[in-house]
Amino acid sequence: MTGAVKKIPMRMCLGCGEMKPKKELVRVVKSPEGDISVDLTGKKSGRGAYICRCAECLVKAKKSRRLEKAFSCRIDDEVYSLMEKELSQQE
Repeated sequence: MTGAVKKIPMRMCLGCGEMKPKKELVRVVKSPEGDISVDLTGKKSGRGAYICRCAECLVKAKKSRRLEKAFSCRIDDEVYSLMEKELSQQE
């Protein structure tokens, strides 16, 4: 028997709208308490949404309010700037 080809999980970036392998993207999480943060491990509990590892896609997602739509809540500018800081440290 030949080895089964492992399926790569794909996710859509909320900034640019491109489908990319999950490992190339950063997960943004809304915790059960309602806190929104960048989840670099991909293991935090809560509702997740994905964006590319560049701050540019975060800005696009902010402008189009895609993260707010994904989490069904209002996101403060402070949260966005905190996420931007975390993303820029990753680059």
